Amino acid sequence: MTMTPQQTAEFVRDGMYAQDHAVRALGIQITDIGPGRAMAVMTVRRDMVNGFAICHGGLVATLADTAFAYSCNSYNEMTVASGFDVDLFAASREGDVLTAVAEEVHQAGRTGVYDIRVTNQRGERIAVFRGRSYRMKGRPTVAPQSAS
Repeated sequence: MTMTPQQTAEFVRDGMYAQDHAVRALGIQITDIGPGRAMAVMTVRRDMVNGFAICHGGLVATLADTAFAYSCNSYNEMTVASGFDVDLFAASREGDVLTAVAEEVHQAGRTGVYDIRVTNQRGERIAVFRGRSYRMKGRPTVAPQSAS
């Protein structure tokens, strides 16, 4: 049976998430996905704040990187990051709910560019992230036999 692009994205999300120990340990949820796009949500916990009582910038980047990974793998062709840049604009604190929304900017051949914006529960911009991807043609992200 052939899947639609949306079904493929959902299949990949479910298969990736089942094996994504780091994301699950951080409590990150993939709340929306489609071809070339993904949304990841994380609540800032006490163990995520630094000595200034703000969320560690690396964890904000991890949330953005997660949305990036799910968006660029949504076509079920194994894709990895070849680089990224992140700019942090505002602090987030314990209890804040951060949302990272990733959107494909350009995809051609083996390379792609994705923009990710991170906001808090008040819609305030926390960070922007630009990811560059490299696609491994012919290698599925989630093997078809993984479908349940």
